[in-house]
Amino acid sequence: MLTLTPVLTVSYEVKHAFLFISVLEFAVGLLANVFIFLVNFWDVLKRRPLSSCDRILLCLSITRLFLHGLLFLEAIQLACFQNMKEPLNHSYQTIVMLWMIVNEASLWFATCLSLLYCSKIVHFSKTFLLCLASWVSRRTSQMILGVLLSSCICTVLCFWDFFRRSHLAATTMPFTKNNTELKLQITKLNFFYSFLFCYLGSTPAFLLFLVSSGMLIVSLGRHMRTMKAHLRNPCDPSLEAHVTALKSLLSFLCFYVVSFCAAIISVPLLMLWQNKIGVMVCVGIMAACPSGHAAVLISSNAKLRQAMQAFLLWAKRILKVRANYKPGPRTP
Repeated sequence: MLTLTPVLTVSYEVKHAFLFISVLEFAVGLLANVFIFLVNFWDVLKRRPLSSCDRILLCLSITRLFLHGLLFLEAIQLACFQNMKEPLNHSYQTIVMLWMIVNEASLWFATCLSLLYCSKIVHFSKTFLLCLASWVSRRTSQMILGVLLSSCICTVLCFWDFFRRSHLAATTMPFTKNNTELKLQITKLNFFYSFLFCYLGSTPAFLLFLVSSGMLIVSLGRHMRTMKAHLRNPCDPSLEAHVTALKSLLSFLCFYVVSFCAAIISVPLLMLWQNKIGVMVCVGIMAACPSGHAAVLISSNAKLRQAMQAFLLWAKRILKVRANYKPGPRTP
């Protein structure tokens, strides 16, 4: 079995560097997702109709804001309050549970986006798939409500399981009051089971995401073969739609897999090897992934890209005006 040297405490330099990186990741993620939220929410305020894609992006940006907030709280809790020698405190466990629930909701919204792209772009020949694609493209609001409802149910189930195990551990603690190591193992084992229970809820969403993304890849390959056979223009709108959709979906898949691996690796680092620096690295990776996907969404979505270009031009004009501004001489 792989063993690592326990790193129970870290130096002030490492702690300050970790907190600085956490603040930076939180700021970048906050700005990117607030931008996506405001661009779409401005249309709501102006009573402009939101497309199905915009509605999903609006909900996805809200979940990402909560995600970044929880990861920032986890970073502070880990760096300043959690002692690796002691049992995991309830604040840290609650933050991790909430992060997993919000992360699952974010995955479901990304799956909705993948299903929507699939229904709009892929050309189906089977009647059942045609009806399913038509239903998905017309029922975006119902899918969003379904995600919210499933997130609420998941929250209740996860916290019911978490508090049930905590109560069970509390009832066995009086019999182990002279055995500190046993108390630590009971707490960590209960946390691991709750962690596993919460992550199992993400499996259906992840499988749906893989299936719909796979169908887009197959459709792109079929479309490329058709283009070669008929010598079509390389600037084909259907090809651009395929590439844009796959760019946002495959980038999400890569970021999600990296974040998932970091979360899984952090569990043995926290519970078995008690390596605080390793857990800090994992939390930093988990916080960087949603920011990276938000940047990809802004660059690949025409509406968000135009809004970003307009904002940058406005900021450039403001800075130019300030640079050219010369205050007049003061009169006595």
